[in-house]
Amino acid sequence: MGKIILEFDSVEESHDARTAIDAMKWKMAMWDLDQILRATVKHGASQISKDEACDIEYQLAEKYRELIRETLDNYELRLEA
Repeated sequence: MGKIILEFDSVEESHDARTAIDAMKWKMAMWDLDQILRATVKHGASQISKDEACDIEYQLAEKYRELIRETLDNYELRLEA
């Protein structure tokens, strides 16, 4: 397996370094959001009332899940593997 080495040489690049270091956290946060929306779409589980999702919750969850996937696709990113 090959190595990838990222170098950040200056204080000005510290923000870029933090972004690179936190990349997996960002991916996991997006995964968690997607799974919350998935629970609403697939199982009808409301994240607001903890009861069955109403029609508008279901529709919004489905739409936002699509938007997340479209946005990630535009950046050539994938939640799975």
